[in-house]
Amino acid sequence: MGQTITEKIFSDHVGHDVYAGEIVRSPIDMVIGNDITTPISIKAFEESGATKLANPNGFSIVLDHFIPAKDIASANQAKISRIFAQKHNLKNFFDEKDMGIEHALLPEKGLVIPGDVIIGADSHTCTHGAIGAFSTGMGSTDLAFAMVTGGNWFKVPEAIKVVFKGKPSKFVTGKDLILEIIRILGVDGALYKTLEFTGDTIQYLSMDDRFSLCNMAIEAGAKNGIVAVDDITREFLDQRAKANDGLRDTPKEFYSDGDATYSRVVEIDVAALEPVIAYPFLPENGHSITQAVKDNIKVDQVFVGSCTNGRLSDLKTASEILKDKKIAPHTRMIVTPGTQMILREATKLGYIDILIDAGAVVSNPTCGACLGGYMGILGDDEVCISTTNRNFIGRMGSRSSKVYLSNSAVAAASAISGYITDPASL
Repeated sequence: MGQTITEKIFSDHVGHDVYAGEIVRSPIDMVIGNDITTPISIKAFEESGATKLANPNGFSIVLDHFIPAKDIASANQAKISRIFAQKHNLKNFFDEKDMGIEHALLPEKGLVIPGDVIIGADSHTCTHGAIGAFSTGMGSTDLAFAMVTGGNWFKVPEAIKVVFKGKPSKFVTGKDLILEIIRILGVDGALYKTLEFTGDTIQYLSMDDRFSLCNMAIEAGAKNGIVAVDDITREFLDQRAKANDGLRDTPKEFYSDGDATYSRVVEIDVAALEPVIAYPFLPENGHSITQAVKDNIKVDQVFVGSCTNGRLSDLKTASEILKDKKIAPHTRMIVTPGTQMILREATKLGYIDILIDAGAVVSNPTCGACLGGYMGILGDDEVCISTTNRNFIGRMGSRSSKVYLSNSAVAAASAISGYITDPASL
């Protein structure tokens, strides 16, 4: 009986063949916490009586949501993780000295690799499926259980096979592909399922595009998103190995069998796809850029960043569109690189100067604006076009504000006109 990639990863970890619907206890290769969720995990860990982490090298804490601290409460929250990291001599602890958004930073550091089982106390942990790993978000107490035991319980998910066909047009990215999938499936159409992304389009998607694609699998309710390893993945891993004196472990490549079972197959003609804009107040409210332009949507704020679209290619795209141009007088723009390395590279390549010259403000890496935490909060009735992953009521600030989700090219083009704009029209 054929298996999907996800079934094969779990089979490898538990030592025998498993299939969708089975309950398994699997070892975990990487456990990820952040400044908001880890203190709860630490409390549960210490209350359990445990004194040592089951797998210290497979545990990472990334302070990213409110770092640098925005207030006393967030400073004290971060302090809990710092004390724990020092106490346990935690190797994979990242704060201001080497900061980044966790789902951009971990792949950059070579800490997540193909064939892994990864959990994080953050819903967008599914991002790491882009490298051919099983990666999913869980709760803080689930994290604590893994900290103590080195494993956790899972129900092996059924899979939806997504077949992308054709070459994307210039301004169509991984973000548009996932917004289109969410439009088709709805926000609960893949509930507790794997979204397995396949098709000839994959060869045209960079790793940055694949991270965006898998990042928003959760917005369709999916347990995980995953892309099989190919030469693009291997090249990325080679680069990360050179930059980090090796990867965390030896990658394992898994591929779905031809007779694997899927609960559904969805085919998308990518060659015919336009950039997709998700209207308020759900990521499933996808509309074409053509429709968005017709709707003449004025924007107060443009945001480029987050674990979805804060990578180097996003800053490159935004800078290319904004070169020698100015942001509209009634519009402001915030750019948040995903990691310090991305910020450094973007600076070396001149992207940051271009963005600042255009009128954008460039911040340190942080999740702040995306979740309405700080550094980009929206006021009453304000409208933002954002490269983030959620546009629920009040997501980025006031409950009367509105957030439209887009790719980086659309966001940058919209900053120039002050209205949602097709970058192809510039």
